[in-house]
Amino acid sequence: MKIVEQIKQPIVYEMELFEQKFLLSMSSKVALLNRITTYIVNRKGKQMRPMFVFLVAKMVNNGNVSERTYRGAAVIELIHTATLVHDDVVDDSNRRRGFFSVNALWKNKIAVLIGDYLLSKGLLLSIDNNDFDLLKIISVAVREMSEGELLQIEKARQLDITEDIYYEIIRQKTATLIAACCSLGAASVKPNSPDVETMRKFGELIGMAFQIKDDLFDYGNEAIGKPTGIDIKEQKMTLPLIYAINNCMKKEKSWLINSVKNKNKDKKRVKEVIAFVKSKGGLDYAVTKMMAFQEEALQLLNTYPDSQFKASLLLMVNYVIDRKK
Repeated sequence: MKIVEQIKQPIVYEMELFEQKFLLSMSSKVALLNRITTYIVNRKGKQMRPMFVFLVAKMVNNGNVSERTYRGAAVIELIHTATLVHDDVVDDSNRRRGFFSVNALWKNKIAVLIGDYLLSKGLLLSIDNNDFDLLKIISVAVREMSEGELLQIEKARQLDITEDIYYEIIRQKTATLIAACCSLGAASVKPNSPDVETMRKFGELIGMAFQIKDDLFDYGNEAIGKPTGIDIKEQKMTLPLIYAINNCMKKEKSWLINSVKNKNKDKKRVKEVIAFVKSKGGLDYAVTKMMAFQEEALQLLNTYPDSQFKASLLLMVNYVIDRKK
């Protein structure tokens, strides 16, 4: 059995019901809208976000979820999908998860409007049901994701990223959404309980480990699926690169920064940068940091009694580190 299927095992029923509710939550009287939202729903990914919501809710609440849990998972998915649709427009990207993106099929104007529509649907789903606590969790995540992206753009121009700024960027850009899923799962069944903050922290730690794992793929072998050196070509500052820049001679540092800034399209130079980062121990350092975040997440999880939901979350934490793409 695939690991994702194994993780899903204790929440199969909830996930199936969630899919029905999610499609309903997108519905509109406009035929074009329904055609596009159906297209989006049918091309879903692994659905990690709703899985976190349901697994956490069931773990902290003796295996029970509520209607609020379904709504919370739907709101997260609606708002996250909205940000992805907008991202594809911004990045001028024609593919999403191996399929054509909305902007590739229906052009940018419609894609932006679809993103706006999904965002408003998510907000209204919470407001109509007085789920203001859940809405706050999600709104904070969206604000932080925007701030993280902008901070990364600002810093990429100067390439003056310290390790602390890097952690702040990935905390906002990547970890905040997983943190929102986990705290929302807890808040949906146990509002105002300490579990809400514990699970938020747990999700944040997994998100940090997840992003460092992504950074490492840039230095991996071709078999991983993502061609190596993409982050360097896009001038993204990853942890192995930051470590190398901060731990080399002055001359090497200016060569590195010049390579990333001005020679990032030169395949030979990108390969040299990858080799240099490896030789400076950048990869080993990043792996150590990733394991530290994973370890901290596992410690938080171990404060809960054993259950099939906790077992699935443990699998999820390990999957984040062991995944091949």
